[in-house]
Amino acid sequence: MYFTPIAAVCFVNTARSAEKQTPITPLAISEFRARGPQGRGRISLSKNPAVSLQYAGELIAAFIDKAGGSVKGKIATGSVPEGLKPVYVHKSRPLSEILVQLLIASNNYIANQVFLEIGGTLGGSVSLEKSLKVANTMLAANGLADDIHIEEGSGISRGNRFTARGLAKVLDLFAPHAELLHGHDGGLNKTGTMSGVSTLAGYADTSKHGRVRFVISLKSGGPMRFQLLTAIEAGL
Repeated sequence: MYFTPIAAVCFVNTARSAEKQTPITPLAISEFRARGPQGRGRISLSKNPAVSLQYAGELIAAFIDKAGGSVKGKIATGSVPEGLKPVYVHKSRPLSEILVQLLIASNNYIANQVFLEIGGTLGGSVSLEKSLKVANTMLAANGLADDIHIEEGSGISRGNRFTARGLAKVLDLFAPHAELLHGHDGGLNKTGTMSGVSTLAGYADTSKHGRVRFVISLKSGGPMRFQLLTAIEAGL
């Protein structure tokens, strides 16, 4: 099962991307129209891997169109015929650079791709099952097996669970790289939002205790998390 997130804003007759770096595609529009005349948020294409592949193909076609090219015919998977000259060869950046950009934009898609790649350390092709095995081994090694439960890598599955104490320990482990976090408020934090859930976690520079770790998870009230952060920074 693969989780491919789509972020968009839906209006009465159409939808537009909620991320300027991600083009809107026909599949994304149809998925958000199914939500109703208005709405915004993320949709996980997890039920059918073929739908995820269709969305990936549409994204590639959209980027090609944006660059002045064109794509004709249906999107399909298969082996490339021998003898064809590549029109573009992509060389990935080092993982350290990928993670920096991931954290700037909080990109769920890239997070899931990195998560899937860690399964490759077990050999053979990547799979969600392999990645979960590697991740759970790492969590257990750090005493977090009971505090963090992961079902996929994008972070948008409601099956993912954590305790505040467990996430605080993750922040302790991540502390040497705290400056990589880029919060909406300019702080060293990240938000998480689903219907009925608002979270904020990271590091706060307080007036009395220096830099501290914090984890805020609320059933509702998105603005409240930032009010609590202000109180933490004031040392209350």
